[in-house]
Amino acid sequence: MPKQINITQRALDIKPFQVMDILSQGKVLQAQGRDIIHLEIGEPDFQTPQPIIDAAIASLKNGDTFYTPSLGLMALREKIAGWYQQQYGLAISPRRIVITPGASGALLLVMGALLEAGKHLLMTDPGYPCNRHFARFVEASAVSVPVGADTAYQLSPEHIEKYWNQDTQIALVATPSNPTGTIIDKDGLKALSEAVNAKRGLLVVDEIYHGLNYDGVHLPSILEVDDEAIVINSFSKFFGMTGWRLGWLVVPESLEPVMDRLAQNLFLAAPTTAQHAALTAFEQESLAILEQRRQAFEKRRDILLPALQSLGFSIPVKPQGAFYIYADCSKLLNDKIPNGMALSKYLLSEAGVAITPGNDFGLHLADQHVRFAYTTDEARLIQAVERIHAALNKL
Repeated sequence: MPKQINITQRALDIKPFQVMDILSQGKVLQAQGRDIIHLEIGEPDFQTPQPIIDAAIASLKNGDTFYTPSLGLMALREKIAGWYQQQYGLAISPRRIVITPGASGALLLVMGALLEAGKHLLMTDPGYPCNRHFARFVEASAVSVPVGADTAYQLSPEHIEKYWNQDTQIALVATPSNPTGTIIDKDGLKALSEAVNAKRGLLVVDEIYHGLNYDGVHLPSILEVDDEAIVINSFSKFFGMTGWRLGWLVVPESLEPVMDRLAQNLFLAAPTTAQHAALTAFEQESLAILEQRRQAFEKRRDILLPALQSLGFSIPVKPQGAFYIYADCSKLLNDKIPNGMALSKYLLSEAGVAITPGNDFGLHLADQHVRFAYTTDEARLIQAVERIHAALNKL
């Protein structure tokens, strides 16, 4: 008989994405010859800019295949520091930059270094689900704060006052956010920072969608108003390098030793080739390509947002960043389609359009929400809307 292997409770508590069920069904349909339009995937459809790919090839030919220092190539840390000077007018020491295997590696370092077992992390509901899972992995817990349109689905100082207790150590926000695409302006960041600092807590800000901002809005970094806050960022979204697995942290310089020590033990170093490639991400040729893509995402949003509203989806806060629309589908629900998960499955089977149910992002009104990712081209978005319209007319 096979040996019985006991799974840890922490592993059992970490749940899979609900959308995986949608994805698996979509694969079955595609195998049967169905055309599926994917609006569920939080991944840019553009290939990594060619200059970055060329830099990776050149580094491999040059023999750059060995480990880097655990905190990353100093040349890349300097490039990122220069990016903060260029984008935000901030003088950030390269020693404060920590290169990680994706933003997930950054989250793991932050939770491992700064969130004690049994303590609490505050995060939004809806919010990125892996945040609460990382907290659970270090034997802490996430307190999901229900947020709505009144605060643009973001944490506010009032939330900090209401939900913070003696066990709370960290408040985590994302701007722009996943799944809502909403942002926190500079005044909002300052007020949030002051509220967290008054509790002697730590503010961690996920800025991985920086660069993907629309309507001409200024997207401030938390470091403009709080130099002691911690920033999580990534090359995956704006820079289009999802598969390269490369992210970074900005931390107070006093945390450099512990980040180095944990990185050495948890993953040794981020991928060498990805780091050498990323050196080219900040060059003008790459940035010109990325700006064209940002404009393309904005056009996609401007097509999809009013189209969804015309179909009966409610979107009370216009997303001004990332590439998501978090839509209230309650007006479209009925006895046959009672919730967002059922609607997602129906649209996949009937219309061949894959979207993400709100349950993936928390519990607060999750059953009456779905998320659309406009990570496909304009023609396919229009086709998706037409298909959804036809499918809804059959209900």
